[in-house]
Amino acid sequence: MGYGRDVSASESVAAHGPAPDKGSGPRAALRQDPRTHAAITLAVIAIGFATVRPLGVEGRGLAVLALLVVNSVALMARHLSDSRLPPRVDVVWLTAGIVAAAALVGVSRSGSSYIFAYFLTGHVGYRLPLKQALSLAALSSLLCGAVVYFHLGPGHEQVTWVVGLTTGVPVVAGMLSRSRQRAVEAMIESAESAERAARAEAQAAVLTERSRIARDVHDVLAHSLAGINMQLELADALIDTGDLDKVREANNKAHGMVRESLKQAQWTVHALREDALPLLESLTAMIESSGHRDVLTVTGTARDLPAQVTQNLLRICQEALTNAARHAPGGDVRVELTYDPRSTTLRVRNGPATREVTAGVGSGMGLIGMRERAALLGGTITAGPVTEGPDAGGWQVEAVIPG
Repeated sequence: MGYGRDVSASESVAAHGPAPDKGSGPRAALRQDPRTHAAITLAVIAIGFATVRPLGVEGRGLAVLALLVVNSVALMARHLSDSRLPPRVDVVWLTAGIVAAAALVGVSRSGSSYIFAYFLTGHVGYRLPLKQALSLAALSSLLCGAVVYFHLGPGHEQVTWVVGLTTGVPVVAGMLSRSRQRAVEAMIESAESAERAARAEAQAAVLTERSRIARDVHDVLAHSLAGINMQLELADALIDTGDLDKVREANNKAHGMVRESLKQAQWTVHALREDALPLLESLTAMIESSGHRDVLTVTGTARDLPAQVTQNLLRICQEALTNAARHAPGGDVRVELTYDPRSTTLRVRNGPATREVTAGVGSGMGLIGMRERAALLGGTITAGPVTEGPDAGGWQVEAVIPG
């Protein structure tokens, strides 16, 4: 019977945010065509003016005309949104409308005067809280039933007073319409909350992936460029001595490092695509490309590790080797890989420098990047100077990854 209030597109967007698809989904179900409800309201008013009698400009006809106008205004007011009218005003105008509808039943002698009471009571069920809605529905039934029962108006001899009592029944339809409306709104709110959560999760995943790519790019560039720069500076220094053989040797090493850098860039691309990398083979190749041979020691039973663990262990080792080459040139390097039942440990230790350290400025992100990598895997990074043993004065990085 059209007791629900129309929900416009602007109100829906204001309450819940923009809809991704205006033509489908639960939000489309929430929107009811306001033109349909307006047409129903105008039809009720037209039927009332066309059938309710007497209708005139004096006496009882004037009273009927005035009550028809009041009922029409009350019926039209149901299209106003809840936000435009305070709750007390809702109660007042609906109460006045019901009283006017009962009065119209009393003063008219024919026609569809009851129709206003039915529609207003239905909207009471939609618009007002339960207790107030039931109270006004009972008021409508009592007033309309009393008008007929006590023959307060003409033309009611052939109508039973039970008909007047039924004017309160549509309140149930109004309540059901409101419950359905609230259920749809709750469903939409839940769907939008889930969508917002999914967007936040996707954004967090993007940021995490950006951080991972940034670490990989930093590690590759820092490792490669630091070694190439060192060889080029050495070649510049040797030019002044006139020792062309050593200049060529340093230049050839720089070229070799460029080729190795390309290989490492390929490793990074594979890692970004999460291809499986063989840890031992990749670790051995990486260490040898940095100029160290036979320095890798493996303890425990080797096993396949997840691609993400392999990738991050390689990058941690790469960063540690870069730091060793930058801050302790010429120092001995030892790499230990230990497979324990519950963890995998990578330890990179270098001795003190045996050549002059070239002044330079690092990015300052190496150790931070290693800690981030370990944290992503639930592991830990320990880094600090070596204070005893043959490598005293050097530096050690130890990564412990569970699993």
